[in-house]
Amino acid sequence: MRSTLMNHTEQPGEPGSFQLQNDRMLKVDLAGTGGFFYARQGSMVAYQGDVDFAYEGSGGVAKMFKKAFTGEGMSLMKVSGSGDVFLAQDADQVFVLHLEDEAVTVNGSNVLAFESTLTWDINRVEGASMMSGGLFNTTFTGTGSLAVTAYGTPVVLDVDEPTYVDMQAAVLWSSSLTSTIRKTAKLSAAVGRGSGEAYQLGLTGRGIVVVQASEGHPVPTAK
Repeated sequence: MRSTLMNHTEQPGEPGSFQLQNDRMLKVDLAGTGGFFYARQGSMVAYQGDVDFAYEGSGGVAKMFKKAFTGEGMSLMKVSGSGDVFLAQDADQVFVLHLEDEAVTVNGSNVLAFESTLTWDINRVEGASMMSGGLFNTTFTGTGSLAVTAYGTPVVLDVDEPTYVDMQAAVLWSSSLTSTIRKTAKLSAAVGRGSGEAYQLGLTGRGIVVVQASEGHPVPTAK
């Protein structure tokens, strides 16, 4: 059979590595991962081998209560066994970060998968209040691979001066940065999807922030 579709055959990878199969799909070889890793619940699109998927919730009782209170969107599954696992989320672009004894703060809705060697916790952004939407995100610390998604090709900004980002467009930022919440619109603008423009995430210090080219997926309209 001949087809340009065959240009998209499976790419070889190194055991245990998080590797992009293409710009919208992640391939993980379970060999070398310590036997398991964590992924967003429901993100598996295919697998080969003897693989088990177990619901992990929010990663423990304390984190479960944090998730219930904050609404931080990261329900996990524990992926274990042997073989290759392919992950994707709504055809969003996928990027792999390799942390080396580092920390990074990520919007929970942008987390696709991460190695079990990383520790993580849900934290409230400094200066965030219930009026500004609460803005809770997930901090990852340690050494290992972390895969994140972006809806719309992102830009990486070097925070060498005070930087302000739409709260729904911020994918991740350096944990070394100091965060604040800035209000720049009238309260009436905080209704519906315009709320992202009423409050912005302010970042100062030295580091980076990754901004996706959207405020997230469109909200489905009721029929």
